[in-house]
Amino acid sequence: MKNKSERFIYIKNHDVTTIIINHEYSRSYEPMEKAVKTDFFSMDRRTFLKVVGAIGASAFLGLHQTEITKALELSKTKIIWLHGAECTGCSESFIDAANPDVVQAINKLSVEIVYHETLLAQQGIFVNGSPANTSELNSEMLLDEAIEEGGYVLVVEGSIPNGPEGSGKYLMIGERTFKEIFGKAAQNAAFIVAVGACAAYGGITCGDSDIVDLTDFRGVAFQKEDPSKGMLKELNIDKPVINIAGCPAHPDWVMLTLAAAILGKIDVNSLDGVVDEYNRPLVFFPAGNTMHDNCPRRGYYDTGRLDTDFAGPQCLLKVGCKGPYTRSDCGLRKWNGGVSMCTQAGSPCISCCEPGFPDSASPFYQMPEGQPLMASASAGTIAKVGAGVAALGVTAHAARRIVFNKDEEKKQE
Repeated sequence: MKNKSERFIYIKNHDVTTIIINHEYSRSYEPMEKAVKTDFFSMDRRTFLKVVGAIGASAFLGLHQTEITKALELSKTKIIWLHGAECTGCSESFIDAANPDVVQAINKLSVEIVYHETLLAQQGIFVNGSPANTSELNSEMLLDEAIEEGGYVLVVEGSIPNGPEGSGKYLMIGERTFKEIFGKAAQNAAFIVAVGACAAYGGITCGDSDIVDLTDFRGVAFQKEDPSKGMLKELNIDKPVINIAGCPAHPDWVMLTLAAAILGKIDVNSLDGVVDEYNRPLVFFPAGNTMHDNCPRRGYYDTGRLDTDFAGPQCLLKVGCKGPYTRSDCGLRKWNGGVSMCTQAGSPCISCCEPGFPDSASPFYQMPEGQPLMASASAGTIAKVGAGVAALGVTAHAARRIVFNKDEEKKQE
């Protein structure tokens, strides 16, 4: 049975129909429908963030295609996309986006990706240790020329090694360290978007190991939860940074963040109220909600039915799901064109959107005993007592969310 406060919103635009499920924190169908139909240019920031958070990249770019085209017909936003220590998974996620696909999004947003190692045709050509030929063929020259021109958005994927001993030589591109390349690109950028857990917080490259201090991988503005150890701080560079967490990052999170900044719907130089304490956009990583809140298996948790092995249909808490500790809208937005998500496909959430990942979520497939879940309940308590405690936790959690959302609305008014 549906919750009485739950609403289904159908937004049809040409061949795209978006279905939104708004739970108790959404008022009703009418306000969102009105906001969606509002002229793009008359939207205030609050309305804009609500709409893009709810309807996703495809519906937003489709609904407002005409207005976006008019706004950008005389402009061109340049993007330099750098790859540090990473697996290119975030680029693959971005490229695999559908409705719109990456080419459609680039065209609609009037974006020019000047440099992206995975996509560009140029090569790094050296003769006697020096770059040769021209920027039309040589990627090293292309990058240097683009940095020299300035006025671009810098997207960083992957972490930046500071070791050994501050040299950055654990990642060399051609004759230069990635630390040096990043520093030059960051200095001339309008603002920086760190895409994925590695660029945002160091990610897997910062995981606990015998060599972690020697390699000293850093995120752009953070090393795990520590902002004093971000690479920008190391290089004494002050630039606005938006962190798109995740391993990989959802293409909607990347596209809509870039769209909001390019279209002037967020002021990158004044991000208060737009990002959280870890520079994540609140619209995708809400402070008052977790991935667990909208998990398709949530009903099993509420009644205390927890799987003890993989491949079962019930709540995955006892096999290591970290959904209750993870801020993300995965449960609503889903992945692969809105088809599925980790817990729906049978995998516990590994909390890849949190700045302490992977250490804070390790071991991935074991329940974190004693760590508080919602109100006063813990994973161990719920596992032992079952449905009664689960129901109590849910009631307390719902009350906390109502209070939180009322407080948030007062702040935004």
